[in-house]
Amino acid sequence: MSKNRISRIRPITLLSVGHACVDVHQGAVAALVPYFVSERAYSYAAASGLVLAASLLSSVVQPLFGVLTDRRNLPWLLPVSTVVGGAGVALAGVGGSYALTLAAVALSGTGVAAYHPQAARTARDASRGSHTAMGWFSLGGNLGFAAAPFTVAAVVATGGLHATPLLVLPALAGAVLCLAALRPVAEPGPPAAGSADRPQGADDWRSFIRLSGAVVCRSVVFVGLSTFIAVYVRERTSGGELAGTPALFLLYLGGAAGTVAGGKLATRFSRVTVVRWSYALTAPAVAGVVLVPGPLLYVCVALTSAGLYVPFSLHITLGQDYLPGRAGMAAGVTLGLAVGIGGMASPVIGALADASSLRTALVPLIALPALGALLLHPLREPKIPEAATASRLRLPRP
Repeated sequence: MSKNRISRIRPITLLSVGHACVDVHQGAVAALVPYFVSERAYSYAAASGLVLAASLLSSVVQPLFGVLTDRRNLPWLLPVSTVVGGAGVALAGVGGSYALTLAAVALSGTGVAAYHPQAARTARDASRGSHTAMGWFSLGGNLGFAAAPFTVAAVVATGGLHATPLLVLPALAGAVLCLAALRPVAEPGPPAAGSADRPQGADDWRSFIRLSGAVVCRSVVFVGLSTFIAVYVRERTSGGELAGTPALFLLYLGGAAGTVAGGKLATRFSRVTVVRWSYALTAPAVAGVVLVPGPLLYVCVALTSAGLYVPFSLHITLGQDYLPGRAGMAAGVTLGLAVGIGGMASPVIGALADASSLRTALVPLIALPALGALLLHPLREPKIPEAATASRLRLPRP
């Protein structure tokens, strides 16, 4: 294997694992909700407010970081933001007051917001814009999400909420991995897709806005389910605190297969086609989660997860190709603003659950993937320079 080929693979591998370390903390906020409900007797609305606090700053701040990274490369943001994201979660269980807990998860959300636009830019440069390589980068984040419920359970179920400082350990490991990944990316090499040397097309704002609207629909479904699925399954199965952990794990882990499948399917079919069908097929899967009784619920959770995650990395590359001159901002919106808006819906779901039932509150989520598919229907595959397309198809997986 040539040295040039190794130099392209190694940063993506390190960035992918580092991405997992960051998103452990993003997933940990939702994983902590059942423990806040049981140990501190928070209502559904109060508990979902913590998820809102973690995502609200991301929704506003992440696109701003995206604009900043479009103007200037800020590689130091990766290790610093990773530590900040982990520190917020670590402090979430320490303070006894609701206000301090909100501040802690907001700090974590700020760290996550600062991380993703720069990480997406760095991964795009390291991968030369490959759909498959970006899928592997996104996979790292999905695995971090998947590990969050069991990571939280291993720490909090044994030591209580006061043991959350141990949750900073993945952030420290992630910061080290980020530093290791940055050196080879910074070394001179062939021009990366999305760099200044890449031919730039006109920004297609109409398509980007439609794509962002679909991502919002996906985000409301994902954040709503990730916030309440553990509690919902615990209610339906009459189990203990850990009864919902496998369902939350499935919701996150199914994304691992979905993200890899999305990258591979995009090399055979157009990204728009893959994304559109993913949304259409997710609607009945969400209906199964909410309405199907018994053990089949877990199957529906896995199908929902796959459907939600197949388009995940494709959102990033589509957004960057619709706005080729604003790759950082595009990543900030598709990974931050749209996802944060989804987080804003969780208190509404919580309030409705308090007023009626959790099942009733989850029913509206069934329609959102279908709405996303309608928004995506008029989209066309963005035009990409042939040289960039060829480099994407040639790039091997990490």
